[in-house]
Amino acid sequence: MLRSFVAVVDEGTVSSAATELGITQPALSRQIRQLERTSGLELFRRSGSRLILTSEGTEFLKAAREVLQKLEHARRVAQQLVEGRLSTISIAAPETTLIDVVAPFVATFDDDDPVPSISEVVSAPDLDRLLPIVDLIVSARRPRTGVRSVPIAALPVWAYVPPGHRWSGRSTVGLEDLVSETLLVPSTSFRARNLLDSALEVAGLVPRRVVETQHGRVAQALAAAGRGVAVLSDDPWFDLVPLQVRANDQDLRVELFATWRHDHHADATLRQLAARLKEFCRAHFGETLTTPRN
Repeated sequence: MLRSFVAVVDEGTVSSAATELGITQPALSRQIRQLERTSGLELFRRSGSRLILTSEGTEFLKAAREVLQKLEHARRVAQQLVEGRLSTISIAAPETTLIDVVAPFVATFDDDDPVPSISEVVSAPDLDRLLPIVDLIVSARRPRTGVRSVPIAALPVWAYVPPGHRWSGRSTVGLEDLVSETLLVPSTSFRARNLLDSALEVAGLVPRRVVETQHGRVAQALAAAGRGVAVLSDDPWFDLVPLQVRANDQDLRVELFATWRHDHHADATLRQLAARLKEFCRAHFGETLTTPRN
């Protein structure tokens, strides 16, 4: 009935509106009278063959147009859901991954991509909590069974030193050398820290001193001030020199995965976005070292 009411206003006469809507003139007249009875409003005054909006009708017209616009939006959203498309996408990631990977990737989105909303994963338990309510999680946690996942990157674990450091001309550093320095490391909630601790334990090595920070950039700031060597996977700051950390003759790397629910209505769209993210990471960070899992 609202659509019929708006059509009569726009077309000027019941006959023209009936032709536009593809219904008979008597049927349209009945719909207008029913709308007036239901709303309790006199929407039109009759003047010959024309209907003239009353002041009540003019005010009601604004509300009717808003409702129809919302209905059309809902129809488009429903169609997108049926087709497995996304108009918006929610992405969650830990702080470092969010800053160094997700945000630069989102900066490449164009008008055809879903509108992104980004949230930070603070701890590992958040991943299980967020998986049912966000579209995509990007993290270093290996996905559990029953979810979709794509390995997107293997990011180096760096040892950052200032330009004047005795190692600044090198490209790599082994654990044996690292333990002779004060190590500036993020908290154990960071995957790079976990990898370093595990590698040191396997090698039976103990650092001379460890200073833990809550933020990777703070660790880099301390390294720039000459307080030690920052070990993390973050992008460089403060003109620090990155050295790839090696353990057991292998590069220490943080593997990243894009994960989403296996029953997500936009599974195909998320696969495409994960593949794009993987290509983005390959262009910026080099080849991934893992193989896909479902």
